[in-house]
Amino acid sequence: MAASLRLGCPGLFRSLLGGLRTRGGECNLRVLHTAWRLRGAPSIQVFMPALSPTMEEGNIVKWLKKEGESVNAGDALCEIETDKAVVTMESNDDGVLAKILVITAFFFSVLRLSPAARHIIDTHGLNVAAITPSGPRGIFTKEDALKVLAQMKESGEKATQPLPSPTPEKVLVDSPTIASPPPVSGRPSFPPVSIPGKPLTEVSVNDFIIKATAAALKQMPEVNVTWNGESPSPLDTIDISIAVATDRGLITPIIKQAASKGIQDIASSAKVLAQKARDGKLLPEEYQGGSFSISNLGMFGISGFSAVINPPQSCILAVGRSRVELALTEDEEGNQQLSNKELLNVTLSSDGRLVDDELASKFLECFRNNLENPVQCSLV
Repeated sequence: MAASLRLGCPGLFRSLLGGLRTRGGECNLRVLHTAWRLRGAPSIQVFMPALSPTMEEGNIVKWLKKEGESVNAGDALCEIETDKAVVTMESNDDGVLAKILVITAFFFSVLRLSPAARHIIDTHGLNVAAITPSGPRGIFTKEDALKVLAQMKESGEKATQPLPSPTPEKVLVDSPTIASPPPVSGRPSFPPVSIPGKPLTEVSVNDFIIKATAAALKQMPEVNVTWNGESPSPLDTIDISIAVATDRGLITPIIKQAASKGIQDIASSAKVLAQKARDGKLLPEEYQGGSFSISNLGMFGISGFSAVINPPQSCILAVGRSRVELALTEDEEGNQQLSNKELLNVTLSSDGRLVDDELASKFLECFRNNLENPVQCSLV
């Protein structure tokens, strides 16, 4: 039976032997408070832990131990759904599960839209007032939106044409929010990637953006810092957080040691982490921390936007959809000609205590050079 418990509320269960940390607090949940004593050992209560920085409450999805069952240190006690993922709670000590205190809880449902559902609704002008959300905790999911769209087509209502999605070749950078660099002409050609003995992973522009960002952080370590509450704190590693839209909301899994990874490794890591995020199977260490965040909404038809920094990180890079413009370029012989130029909008949001406007402008210029010269970027 699923149950919801706020952090610091009365205990989840009583254990016979100690070692698990406890926290005090109040909660409007029906729990059983019974002084348990078995085999002469006093019992202690075990409370809901904070499994993510933004966690305020958690849903007990499944109990993995039964009352009266022996528990060893490291055993899985229950599965807890946080605001980010489903995480297994483990015991820190040995004992016996004397009594499960959390029997049931009350849920308050509100209509919330997943990013994918919001895009479909806004694109087609759907009316979702009469539809009951099917997602967890009252979230209106992509499948719900597609159901409404199908009903609208069946009733004969005309749907608007969806916004075109960007193609995977769009790589040039233009119009950053901070200190726009000079216009760029032409377009880079990415060399084929081959790793002997390993199957190739299809790479995307977003993978090159991650690599270019990581390389820029390596070239400018003064940007690779966090705020420790009083002053900047330099980081020894370059770990890139990538925003992933799920039915539970937005989560930022981390590609660790991104500067030392090749483009194939980055592409593989990004795909695995994104799938785990959508399945709700990320571990806390896979989304907590990070040096720098990247949020790409180009696939949702967003031309440009400003993203909110994830404290204590110093910056977040917002990537929009690309556009095609006609521009004068030079061929191999130096002759001018008209050609299509594909541009990409990016916006850098930075914490002024850590990265001022001048430093942010230099970082964007470094990022742009890396993105437009992938071979050189791979050597950084």
